[in-house]
Amino acid sequence: MTSHPAILASQQWLEDFIIRFNICPFAKREFVQQRIRYQLLPERSAQRHLLTLVDECLFLDQHPETETTLLIFPDDLSDFDEFLDFLELAEQLLQQQGYEGIYQLASFHPDYRFADSDENDPANYTNRSPYPMLHLIREASIEQVLQRYPHDPASIPENNIQLTRKIGQKELQAIINHCFDSVRKR
Repeated sequence: MTSHPAILASQQWLEDFIIRFNICPFAKREFVQQRIRYQLLPERSAQRHLLTLVDECLFLDQHPETETTLLIFPDDLSDFDEFLDFLELAEQLLQQQGYEGIYQLASFHPDYRFADSDENDPANYTNRSPYPMLHLIREASIEQVLQRYPHDPASIPENNIQLTRKIGQKELQAIINHCFDSVRKR
């Protein structure tokens, strides 16, 4: 499963974009220490995806050595509006299952677009990924890391927006394309 093209492309994206440009200043450590779990959800079933999300919360509950999980949807949720609808269901489910305050979801999508932003705004790439994915994050870990973070954590999103606009859409799309190209060459 770890050699599936969607997982390999996602790992390449983490390395080439998220870590290289320090989009998430906390990602490198977990990536290097291999504490990121990659779960592929190849079926086309929102119900199955939601069950997998709960299963993944249970897995993280029982495996503190795994810091975080990326749920990757290689064959589903390609429509961004459909993805946002699913994200809303997933967040509701976490709350219903008693995981509010324990885990949170970050969302990434190839067509990610912030509300009221232009489709071509490079800032959208802060949340663009090779495949639709949800990042299941331990809230306690975020709190611990933020206590040690030497800069103002609230500045991270604005810094990322400025950075992606400086890099430009053409280069950002080239990075995403490279993730697929590197997988094809393996």
